[in-house]
Amino acid sequence: MSEDSTAMDVDHEEGAAMKAETFLPDDYRPAEDEPFMNERQVEYFRRKLINWKNELLADSRDTIEGLQDGTRNIPDVADRASEETDRALELRTRDRQRKLVLKIDSALRRIDEGEYGYCEVTGEPISLKRLDARPIATMSLEAQERHERREKVHRDE
Repeated sequence: MSEDSTAMDVDHEEGAAMKAETFLPDDYRPAEDEPFMNERQVEYFRRKLINWKNELLADSRDTIEGLQDGTRNIPDVADRASEETDRALELRTRDRQRKLVLKIDSALRRIDEGEYGYCEVTGEPISLKRLDARPIATMSLEAQERHERREKVHRDE
């Protein structure tokens, strides 16, 4: 993805987040006694996802700058090996975060399409507690547990 498209995505998302603030109080938390995925809940999760994505992107920029600045000649072999190990770990972490950003983008797309918050297996609502803890969730807790049990059975075979 180019920097221009990333900047446009962030600008678009920040605009959506700013729009959300016009009718969503900062202390708002989704409640079970309101209609599921009403306008306030949708904006709450949109803002949560956008903020999370922006944090991950900022961390990635910091990592890239650190890796560029950190390219230096270390004469001690053990120190050099340690630094290389640290860099490899950092790159693996960033790769996991890159995949997480893709999942966040997918969740934002589901919000735009009106599918967010519903289990992709059963079509039932995903609990608000689960979505608050894991806003990229695509399955209800029950469907996720069934999926993991099936995966374990296939792994054990």
